[in-house]
Order: sequence, then structure tokens, then C-alpha cells
Amino acid sequence: MSNASDIHAYLAEFDDIPGTRVYTARRARQGYHLNQFAMSLMKPENRARWKADEAGYLADWPLSDDQKAAVLARDYNRLLDLGGNIYFMAKLFSTDGLSFVQAVSTMTGMSVEDYQAMMIAGGRSPEGLRSLADAAARKDA
Repeated sequence: MSNASDIHAYLAEFDDIPGTRVYTARRARQGYHLNQFAMSLMKPENRARWKADEAGYLADWPLSDDQKAAVLARDYNRLLDLGGNIYFMAKLFSTDGLSFVQAVSTMTGMSVEDYQAMMIAGGRSPEGLRSLADAAARKDA
């Protein structure tokens, strides 16, 4: 990369991948406190406080209103959009008693069984929608 505009153009390309959120430095900065909240749930005493009063526990964290709403709704896709890292969010769904497969299947709109079968078979097909920009162009044509 020869200059800052090149790196910004390069990083912007990551936003064109359908159904994928690449965890960039920008997302890391945006989600710092969100991810720290999730990591706090590793301690049993924090999990107990969280389970007793979720909104009260969140009030102790400098999260945006959108982040707080997404946490309370367990909207994992939105949490990723707001800077959450899936491996940090795992602390949240583990606290809720969900496995990784159970939680991630909710993000795909698939049943746990269908999601698990898809992953065992090799994951999503590489065929189909590969670019949000291309999809928008086809829609407008």
C-alpha cells in the first residue's frame, strides 16, 4: 500500500462480502467496551450479577444504546456489526447455556441441525452471492 487512501480502499472491500463481518481495527475500537463486557462474564461473580440484573450490569459499561439493546436482545449479528468479536460474544452465549453451534445457527436463520449438517458437509457453497455491490447492480438492472 502506497498511501492511506489505498489502505482505506482495501479495508472497504471487506464490507462487500455478503454475510461476513471482517474484524478490522475499526471494529476493534468500536467494540472495545462491548468485548470487555463479554470477557467480564468469565468470572463467576460477574455471571451471577449479570444473571440477576442484566440491564443493571450493562449500566456499569460505557456501551452505546445500540450495543446495550443488541446485548439484551441477544442479536449476535447486530453485535458483530457494532464491533463485537464472535470469540468474545461466546462468553455471553455460554453464560446463557448455549453452545457455539446453537448460537451461531441463530445468526444464519437455520436450525441447529441444518447448520451443523451444512458445516459438516464443508460449509456454505462458494457458488452464489459473492459481492453485495454486484447484487445491488443486478437488482438495479
